[in-house]
Amino acid sequence: MELVRVRATHDQIVEFKKSILWADMLRELNQWRRSFKREGENIVDDSLTNNPSTASVLMHIGDINGRTKAVDYMKRIPDVFLSILEDQKDARRNETD
Repeated sequence: MELVRVRATHDQIVEFKKSILWADMLRELNQWRRSFKREGENIVDDSLTNNPSTASVLMHIGDINGRTKAVDYMKRIPDVFLSILEDQKDARRNETD
């Protein structure tokens, strides 16, 4: 299994989280998430006119769920990187003990 390598420093990631760029990215990701929610809310109404199969509706719901989870993960990625850095620091500390 290949380990994720984070080359940025802890401070760089913390500063990135405070940046206007990250705020813009979060705003865009939140917009995507809201559009996925609207899409999900329209499935029943769309089903009345399109008459899709049950399997098709379930696949559509699953697709929306997967996209939503991907956006939620992307919103957490700086914290994931910080966690990886902390784990690496702990591993190095344990190697020297």
